[in-house]
Amino acid sequence: MKIRIAENPDIPQIETLLYQVQKIHSDKRPDLFTAGSKKYTAKELEELLKDETRPIYVAVEEGSILGYAFCIFQKHESHSLNKIKTLYIDDLCVSETARGQQIGTKLYQFVLETAKQAGCYNVTLNVWACNEPAIKFYEKCGLQIQKMGMEQILNYNE
Repeated sequence: MKIRIAENPDIPQIETLLYQVQKIHSDKRPDLFTAGSKKYTAKELEELLKDETRPIYVAVEEGSILGYAFCIFQKHESHSLNKIKTLYIDDLCVSETARGQQIGTKLYQFVLETAKQAGCYNVTLNVWACNEPAIKFYEKCGLQIQKMGMEQILNYNE
């Protein structure tokens, strides 16, 4: 297996994985996530692939994309926070047919090394509280809670 920067010919396989991630979320939170959709269109993916501040890494074996990590380099500057560079993982997915093969761990380690080489202070991500397998995975990778988002639903009709 090789991990590399995604390319335009990868888009159809990346889209398949985006649908898988969407299904996980829409099954758990149909009030927020639209079933059968995905986070990015093919056109948006084409644009993202041009943006060096938003690298997409893919785990590939024999021409098949087994997983991806969408990342964003961020610079945090404010009067109250120290100025730091972060590599934010916007989305990390392993194909449902390839889970349990350490692909997610290898992708995460690749992102971690990339962040270190880029001089980042930290690697961050958000995970939905309803996605317990993802939370357990990230804890195994060594991530800790940095901050929490909270909600109170005011109007939801199924």
